[in-house]
Amino acid sequence: MHAPIDVTQATFKSEVVDAEMPVVVDFWAQWCGPCKKLSPLLDEIADEMGGAVKVVKVDVDAERTLGAMFQVMSIPTVMIFKDGAAVDTLVGLQPKDELVSRIQQQL
Repeated sequence: MHAPIDVTQATFKSEVVDAEMPVVVDFWAQWCGPCKKLSPLLDEIADEMGGAVKVVKVDVDAERTLGAMFQVMSIPTVMIFKDGAAVDTLVGLQPKDELVSRIQQQL
């Protein structure tokens, strides 16, 4: 099973920027209701697509610098990174099929 990885400012470059596959970055917070609904969907995607894509999570309360760096204004925000750069952004709770469709566009 592939599970989402918690990343911090210290591990962001190695886990996301330097990754050899597309990376789905979930910017979330403990107190965020929609984030809690999105989390199991991303867990499923990580498990189902784990060989082709990496899923990571950034707690914006603990990692304010990363949230600011990527101008995350509302959560959940899901960004898809490819070759070290953000190539797609989805803001708010999204249905699983929309997430999968947007991820597949980067494979």
